[in-house]
Amino acid sequence: MTNRERLSATVEADMLAAGRAEVAQGRAESLSAWVNNALRRQVEHDRRMKALDDFLDRYEADHGEITEEEIREATRRTRERAVVVRAPSPGGGAPRRRKPGAA
Repeated sequence: MTNRERLSATVEADMLAAGRAEVAQGRAESLSAWVNNALRRQVEHDRRMKALDDFLDRYEADHGEITEEEIREATRRTRERAVVVRAPSPGGGAPRRRKPGAA
């Protein structure tokens, strides 16, 4: 078993209610487990963001700063290639797909 420590924390009421609802619906073993999983996800997110920052720092050191124009152009190219999947309509039915570049 992992080493654990007791924690007392003040949280927003809606976050506490969400955690309790997850437990009540059987999607979390306990409120402590739910909070621990949320903390674990945040730690992993922070690690990934740090790794991305480090990568970008190294890339820009080798190749120069990435400009706003380069970011806009990459965003435009990515959106052109994207396949949009929409949620089903209120009347039911399968999600609609739109081909890349279609209006």
